[in-house]
Parts: sequence; C-alpha cells; structure tokens
Amino acid sequence: MRGQNTIRWLTFFLSSLLLFILTGSMAFAQQSIIKYVQPFSGTSISTTLASQHVEDKTERLANTIPAVAPPFSMTQWTPQTQLSEKKCLAPYYYNNKKFYGIRASHWISGSCTQDYGSFTIMPIAGKLKTSPTDYAVDYAHTDEVATPAYYKTNLPGYNLLTEATATLRCGLIKITALKADSVYLLITPNSDQRKGYIKIDRQKGEISGYNPVHRIYQGWGQPAGFSGYFFIRINKGFTTSGVFTGASVSAHQSIKNQKDLGAYLGFKLQKGETINIYAGTSFTSITAAKLNLETEINTADFETVVAKTSQVWEQSLGQIKVSDPDEKNKRIFYTALYHAQQHPRLFNDVDGGYPQFAGNYIKKVLKKGNYYDDFSMWDIYRAQLPLIELLKPNLANDFANSLVLKGQQGGWLPIFPCWNSYTAAMIGDHATAFIASAYNKGIRNYDINEAYRLMRQNAFQMPDSVDYLNGKGRRGINSYLKYGYIPLEDSIPNAFHKKEQVSRTLEYAYDDYALASIAKDLGKEADYQQLLKRSLNYQHIFDPNVGMVRGRFANGSWYKPFHPDHREPYITEGTPRQYTFYVPHDMPGLIRLMGGRKNLENELDSLFHKKEYWHGNEPGHQIPFLYNYTSSPWKTQLQVSRIMAEEYGEGAGGLSGNDDAGQMSAWYVFAALGFYPVDPVSGNYQLTSPLFKQAVISFNNGKKLTITAIKKNKKSIYNAKIILNGKPFTQNQITHQLLVQGGELIFYLQDEPATL
Repeated sequence: MRGQNTIRWLTFFLSSLLLFILTGSMAFAQQSIIKYVQPFSGTSISTTLASQHVEDKTERLANTIPAVAPPFSMTQWTPQTQLSEKKCLAPYYYNNKKFYGIRASHWISGSCTQDYGSFTIMPIAGKLKTSPTDYAVDYAHTDEVATPAYYKTNLPGYNLLTEATATLRCGLIKITALKADSVYLLITPNSDQRKGYIKIDRQKGEISGYNPVHRIYQGWGQPAGFSGYFFIRINKGFTTSGVFTGASVSAHQSIKNQKDLGAYLGFKLQKGETINIYAGTSFTSITAAKLNLETEINTADFETVVAKTSQVWEQSLGQIKVSDPDEKNKRIFYTALYHAQQHPRLFNDVDGGYPQFAGNYIKKVLKKGNYYDDFSMWDIYRAQLPLIELLKPNLANDFANSLVLKGQQGGWLPIFPCWNSYTAAMIGDHATAFIASAYNKGIRNYDINEAYRLMRQNAFQMPDSVDYLNGKGRRGINSYLKYGYIPLEDSIPNAFHKKEQVSRTLEYAYDDYALASIAKDLGKEADYQQLLKRSLNYQHIFDPNVGMVRGRFANGSWYKPFHPDHREPYITEGTPRQYTFYVPHDMPGLIRLMGGRKNLENELDSLFHKKEYWHGNEPGHQIPFLYNYTSSPWKTQLQVSRIMAEEYGEGAGGLSGNDDAGQMSAWYVFAALGFYPVDPVSGNYQLTSPLFKQAVISFNNGKKLTITAIKKNKKSIYNAKIILNGKPFTQNQITHQLLVQGGELIFYLQDEPATL
C-alpha cells in the first residue's frame, strides 16, 4: 500500500512538474508579443462605446472564437459552448455557461456562415453519459487561459484539467485527472444532417471518421463534395469503448449516418495521470489526416507543440513591433493582428493533396505552394488581403493561385468561395479586385494569363442557367452590360442577397477598373478601353437632384420615394447616403458629381454629424479617409482616431460587430499604423495619424520601416508635418513601393488641426 502511495505521489509530482514547466514557459511568453493577444475578444455581446446604441443584440456579436492554431490553419481548435453547425452560430460564446468539449472547428471567424466538417472531443468522469444535455458541464472563466497557441480550462464537475494546442493541420489535447476516477472521452462528428462516420480500433488505440460538408447560401444544403476527416491516436490504453447515438449506447466499434452519433473510450486514471489525444485533420481522407499527424506532431510532447506554435505566432505578430506606454492599445492592436490572420484557410494536406474545387471527392495534388479556401471576399479584399500583400506577399501569391485553380477546376472564377464551393453569398466580383491588387504590387507568381481569362469571363459573359444557379458568374451581368447599371426590374432572384442593384453596380464598376489595370499591363488595349469606360458606370446611378446614388428603372426614371438614410432594397447592408461614397477608384469623378471638394467635405460632415457612419458596413470603411480628398485632411485624423477609440476595445466584448473574417480587425491595424488602402488596386494608401509612439514593420524583402509619432502631448492626433527618410513629405497618400523600401516615416502631431 505504501509503495502504491509512493508511485501515486511520484506520478502526481511529475505531472505537477510538467504543469510548472508549462506555466513557466507561458510566463516566459508573457514577456513577449503573444501576451497582448486576447483570443476571447469578440466572443461576447459588444461592450464598445459605439455598440451601445444598437438595440438588436445579434448585431453586437463579432462571432469570433478563441482559436488555437498557427496563422491561416486548416483547423482551429476552440472550446465549445454552443451545439450545432448551423448558420450564424459560432462554436463558442463567452456568456454561455456549459462546456461541451474541444472542437476541431472550421468556423469562419467573425462570420455568419456555419461551422463545417468539425468534430468535438469531450472528457468526462464518473459514469458514462453520451447525451449533450447530460454530459455538458459548468466551467468558469477564472479557470480559463487562452493564447493563440494554447488553451486551458478546469472542469470542476469532473475534476479534469483540459488543455489544447495545435499545428497547421493537427491538434493535441491533454487531459489531467485531478482525482482518481473513471474517465471517458466522447468523440462526436458534429453533423446536423444525420450524416457522418466514426470507427474505433481498440488494438491500435486509434479512432477515425468523417463529417460530410453541406453548403448554405448558393447550394441550399446540398453536399459540398468533400468531408472533414480525422484520425486520432491516444497515448494510453483504454479499458472500454463503444459507440452511441444520443443517449443510446452500443458495444459496436463503428457507427454511420445516425443522429448525434459518436464514440466513447473509457479509462481508469489515478490522480495526476494524463491522457494525450493526438488528432490529425484533412479534407481528403482519413489516410491523409493520419499522414498530417505523423508529419506535423507524430509523438511530440504537449509542451513542445505549445512552444513551437507560440514561436510561429511570435514571428508572425512580430512583423509589426509597436512601442507605446499605453498597454491597452497594444492589446487591442495585437488582438486585431491575430484576428486578421485566421483566414483564408489552408486546405491541402502535407503531401499537397486537396479536394477539387466544387468537385465530387476528386483529389488534386499541388505542383507548388499551398491551396486555400474560405475567402470572405466581399469583406476582405478591402483591407485584410491588402494587409497580407504588405506583410506576407508569398502567402498572398498562394491565395491568388488558389483562386485561379478554383476557376480552372470549376469553370468560373468564384465570387465568394467558401466550403471549397461556389456561392453568391455577397455582391461584387472581388476575386478580380484582389488579384489586380496583388498583381499591381508585383505579386505575380501564378498564371496571369489564366487569371485574366477567368476574370474577363466573369466580366463579359453570363453562365448557363445551371451554372448560374450554382453561384457562378456575376449576378445581374446581362442587365449591367445592357444598361450600364442594374435596373430595379432585375431583382437578382437567383442569389442569397437579392436586389441590391445600386450596390452591385457600384462594386462592379470598381471590379471593371481593377480588371482594366491588368488589361492595360498585358497589352489588351480594346479590353482596357472598354473596361475603363465601364468603370464609370457608377455615374449612371448617381442622381444629381439629390446628390446621391439611387435606385433606377430601365427607362431611366428614379425609384420613389427617396429615403437617403433608410435601409433600401437596392442597397447592400446600408443606406444610399453611406454607399454614395463607394467610388474608391475615381474620387475626382465623384467629387465633380457632388459639386466640388467643399461639397464632398460637407457631405462627409453631414454623415458623421447625423451619426450615419456605420463601421460595421464594409463599403463604408474607406469613408473616414475621404477627407484627404478635401481641404481638411485633419478631419480624417479626427474621425479615424475617434473610430479606433469607439469601435474597438478590450475583453470579450471588444469588437462592435461581426469581424468578417478579419476585415474589421485589419482596418484597425492599418489605421493604427497611420495609413489605409482606400483603393487597394492602385497601390496607394491614404495617410492619417499613427496611434503608437513607434511601430517597426519588417517586410519579407529584409527591409524595415520605422513609423514614429512625436506628439506634443498624449492627446495630440493632428499631423503638423511628416518626414520621410529625412525629407518633408507633403502628400496625403503614400505608395506601396515607398513603404516596402523601408526607412523612417516620422509624424509630428499637435493638439489642433494644422489649418486652424
């Protein structure tokens, strides 16, 4: 008996020592950049100043998750407090009281899509329970620790400590018994379609399975053509195992296509004993998931994986090093930089295999680079993808190549590719805008002729009825080509977002401008001239009588009545007043329509005075920077500073609304640095005043740019003068080429606008 107690004490001591080592490593990390990231930010109803007037609480949810994984991973690992893979329900909400396990998630951060192809691992103790209502357990945030590389929580109801870490395609979960007990692991593919499969190999200690993916938006619940596959290896032998469907348990070792199916494994653990759960994921096969696991983790211990993934984040976040006495602003900044590096999603296995785009379980193999999906394109082409172009051009190149591959395999360049499938979830044709933005910045290691062919097809052709219903091509393209705008008679019936004709016209005009820039460079003069002319189509839906964009019929008459500040059916997620300012490629032309620079300034003033600026409306993200086109650029500095203070904060409620795959966060990163890509295709950035005392950006060409703000006092926000590499810089915008050449950009800030 004494010998057994000695063994138990020794086991507990060693376990405690490992926890001490991990705690020490985490404490060491607290001296670095990763300590500033708040993964829970955006997981609760917003508490920011700007959100308090929003009555609909669903509009105040950022829908992010505390994702544990390296940047742009295949799978993010998250604590799960919410059942289902249904639309608009994230796996984790901070205010939920129950813990359902650690989920291998493919939730699109900050979105209102759905999780897909996921599975969950839940540890319980005592008696076997397989119904979620029975096994869900209370947990406390005081027991939670979360970084981009590590998650920990204590489950007092089970006396189990649960920890998780991850690599690009794999996860490692460690369960520690805090008292001697029977412990069970529940592994559930999270299908809400009564599909899926799981199998136990007791002899090898392995579990494998899959969860078929279904589409929403364009696709209406149809199979997406692939599954989320998993392969799990347990480092400790289990004494019992079986499968279940809901509360019904069976001794069988496999189950398929049942409601709430899963597998259970049983262990006898002494106090301090641990279980390590090694899990590989894939979108092609169980075999590939196993290979991913063997390649990325194999038998590495938990602490080693935490350390490696922490270092990956340190390097990635450390591309921008900010220095400032305000620790709060640094936490908001690095949390934003973390959120801006969740998507697009890595989709290929370590051997280069990935499922054919919009295919039917056909595996393709890459010749070079990596293949990515989940492009929330309507949102992220504005700032999140330009941020990647600036910091990680090689990754942006893989993104562009992935879009070309999708177009080749599916026949059409996708509009909003998610679930490795076509959707027409939002408006615009912004794969074109992104490729043009990357191309014009010299990111060109892909087949530009194929890219051009596909972009041109979207811009000039209408798909057949079957392809169109599946989400291919531009919605309303025939009307757009015929009239030079989309008239109200075309209600765009075959799309998730119907109507919205004015917004579509505005965004197609920008995409035409984007494609024109490539046509010119490739020597396609006829296309260039035609597309350049089409880029002015925004003029056709600008009503000079009201000084704003407005719904228009095919005969040229205007929609009545006109409500400039109401949500109208011809506008996407906004109002006519808000969308009038979406002409990023031709501000001089818009200024002429509005009656001159002073009128532009007056209209901007009116928008902000009436509190009609909506930061949650992506087409408005450029609006605060448009004062740079007036005689009062100081108002850009004023409004951007205000928005950063009001729309972003700390803690779980630190985002005012949907983060939209990192777009909202990328806006903050740019704004805090002092510049923003109003027109990403042009390669120009509009200047504002930087937030931090100093920021050093390290580019992948080996050069560094130091941005310094010399403030008259703590509250100084207005630019008095700017010095670039020792010389006065008097413009309101700066080029991409100038930035990546590195050097020193100094802003001298004062308390009052320079014009006063």
